[in-house]
Amino acid sequence: MPPAEVRDMPLPTRRSFLLAAGAPAVLRGAAMTPKQRIDAALEELPADRPPFTLWHRSGREQQGAAAHAQAVLAFHRDYRTDLVMVMSGFPYPKPGGAWYERKPVESPFPEQLKALEMIRDGLKQEAKNAAYFVETLFNPWNVAEKLTSPAEVQRLRQEQPQRLLDALQAIAKSEINHAKAALKRGAAGIFLEVANAQEGILTRAEYARFSEPFDKLILHAVAEAPLNILHLHGEKVYVDYFAQATGWKISGLNYSYHETGYSLRRARHNWHVIHGALVGGIDHRNYRSVTVEDLREDIRLTVLDAGRRLIVTPGCAVPDDSTPEELRRLGQAIGAF
Repeated sequence: MPPAEVRDMPLPTRRSFLLAAGAPAVLRGAAMTPKQRIDAALEELPADRPPFTLWHRSGREQQGAAAHAQAVLAFHRDYRTDLVMVMSGFPYPKPGGAWYERKPVESPFPEQLKALEMIRDGLKQEAKNAAYFVETLFNPWNVAEKLTSPAEVQRLRQEQPQRLLDALQAIAKSEINHAKAALKRGAAGIFLEVANAQEGILTRAEYARFSEPFDKLILHAVAEAPLNILHLHGEKVYVDYFAQATGWKISGLNYSYHETGYSLRRARHNWHVIHGALVGGIDHRNYRSVTVEDLREDIRLTVLDAGRRLIVTPGCAVPDDSTPEELRRLGQAIGAF
């Protein structure tokens, strides 16, 4: 359980973040800070260039919170990202009995919270160039799959649906506890990954019953955070379902239009979820083979499709074995170096 001084801290809001960072403005002869670029994208204001980020999993969690935090900070520093994506992979605690006999866990990812504190403190040392950071969470369905197996979750859905619903609700409440704790440690929001809303896993109706309520429950619990991003993962994810839906408390939508065929222009036109930013534009699948010139053209086309409400990123994580030279290319293409 976090100490009283952490528990009692108010959760951040978009207004408090904007006031802290200063209203974004393009100053003649002065570059904007990473925070100002993100604020500009969220508010559809002019910027010196589009904000960008990219990410992959370092796997340093296995070495503990300190190693993980150091890897995250080094990645941000080395590749000059405007937004720090904390891609944590600490496991959800295993139950003592049957995996589905769940009760909410007060702090399901304590090592993750330690890493977030170190990341927050490390970013503070960068003064005006410090960036927002967001914490990754996998949706309750994905957590359930990791606790057992995708086949077992589907079996329970078909044979004992209420038992599955109860388990997913307990996992969601646990993740809400973690998400709130992450905000109190300085996170600007969460990056919620949804991979089951796609053909071959769940139909739209099945997702609406077995997953959407719990995914929304998490996002609604931290709705005041300025930078909650919904990540739709997979080639056959129902982007149209989310782009035309209502009730999602998010300020960013990330998916791969290269995989799904659902263009950012179409998303910008149809997106009724919120008045926030589209997050994407770069093909993560061939990232290692593209040149800086290729990426410049991709960025140009992405800006044309998405407009100012844009954070340029890959549609998903770039390959884990990408070299430092390859990882640097997106920053070079967008003008961060």
